[in-house]
Amino acid sequence: MTQTATQPKSAQREPSNDSHDVGIRAFYAGRGAGQAPIVSHGKGIFLWDTNGKRYLDGSSGAAVVNLGYGNERVRDAMIEQANRVSYAVRTAFTSEPTNRLCRMIADLAGPGFDQTLLVSGGSEAIESALKLARQYAVVTGQKKRWKILARMPGFHGSTLGAAAVSGDPDRDEMFGPIMRIMPKVPAPWSYRIPEGYTVDSYADHCADELERQILAEGEETVLAFVMEPVGGVATGALVAPDHYYSKVRKICDRYGVLLIFDEVMCGAGRTGTFLAAHHWPDALPDLVVCAKGLSAGYTPLGAMIAPNRIVDKVVESGGFLHGHTYSGNPLSSAIGIAVLQEMLDHDLMGNAQRMGIVLRRKLNALKDRSTTMGDVRGLGLLNAVEVVQDKATKAIFLGAKQASTRISNIASDLGLLIYARRAASGKFGECFLAAPPLIISEAEIDLFLELLTETFRIFDNEIR
Repeated sequence: MTQTATQPKSAQREPSNDSHDVGIRAFYAGRGAGQAPIVSHGKGIFLWDTNGKRYLDGSSGAAVVNLGYGNERVRDAMIEQANRVSYAVRTAFTSEPTNRLCRMIADLAGPGFDQTLLVSGGSEAIESALKLARQYAVVTGQKKRWKILARMPGFHGSTLGAAAVSGDPDRDEMFGPIMRIMPKVPAPWSYRIPEGYTVDSYADHCADELERQILAEGEETVLAFVMEPVGGVATGALVAPDHYYSKVRKICDRYGVLLIFDEVMCGAGRTGTFLAAHHWPDALPDLVVCAKGLSAGYTPLGAMIAPNRIVDKVVESGGFLHGHTYSGNPLSSAIGIAVLQEMLDHDLMGNAQRMGIVLRRKLNALKDRSTTMGDVRGLGLLNAVEVVQDKATKAIFLGAKQASTRISNIASDLGLLIYARRAASGKFGECFLAAPPLIISEAEIDLFLELLTETFRIFDNEIR
């Protein structure tokens, strides 16, 4: 007698047209606890939802969409490569696009950056850099070096290795039991600094704290120091005084500590140079990681860039003990080439410099009129606005009031997208990014400011 196989009850459920059905609701809901709109299409710096509403993307998604939406050059490169071959495992093949993109990135990074490892995003790139640093130390007779210092606050990714070097007490409390949290040193704040310090003297103090921490841990055990040269959402586009970078570089050299720059957000042209590190040529890192703008959101892509002096030692020892399935796949590589070529051909790094100056000037003018905009900071088109309850005392909004989230929601209702963050439950303040695509024009910045002005008019009136 034949039995008919039956599906589990969960598989028998009728398909739902609800965009936040049980299968996706928990992971893709937006606007806090609310429901995110469904995106339909995009062009230039604008997106449209399925109801026909238009949004100006004032944050390039998560500081990703450097070229804006619907770029035809990238689309054509994507189609052409997909027609040839989309994937080849790197243990069997390399490809012309992969070789070309690796060389292109290394050339743009400049002298001292010779080799590129392509991965699928920022967290993978950070993991790769940490592992390369450790393997280099081991093969050069420095097996005791394993501690990786980083800044508090800071964000370096969502995988456990990246989270271990991120500075976020909330995430440490949640995930600490399944990872080894690494030592932290203070970030060199420029806005909310301790009493008795100036911006410059506090930056010196933070660099001195790095040296003290290296000595406290035992200099022979410290492998690397990782930092964002221009901050992301954890520090709100923090830019330290110039002397901080050179002092950190000297400290790392003094104790044989590798300096790693996390340029996942600030790299690939966003600050007006290909690497943010190029703003401080006397403080170049040993390793640098990029992602986000490398592919401008057209494909998942990241990169670790390293010098031959490190890579050669690892290769001579038998090779890098590390890999990812999609590392260096031909399709993503072809897209990355098209993105970088578009950026170069249209001088988008120059535009980031010019429009960044315009944007900060106009944001500061709005700040002077707002009762809750406390600070404007950044470099190029990576900028942040810090939100405060009291501008005189720099006090933040306390308790459950998520000011930055409310501002983001008001902006979205008006047709403006901004990327808000209340890091560590507000312990270090809260801010949102003003980081539009690198193609933005001054007229589009004026529209951005018009929408943001109305956003703060509504928000400031709500809290009175």
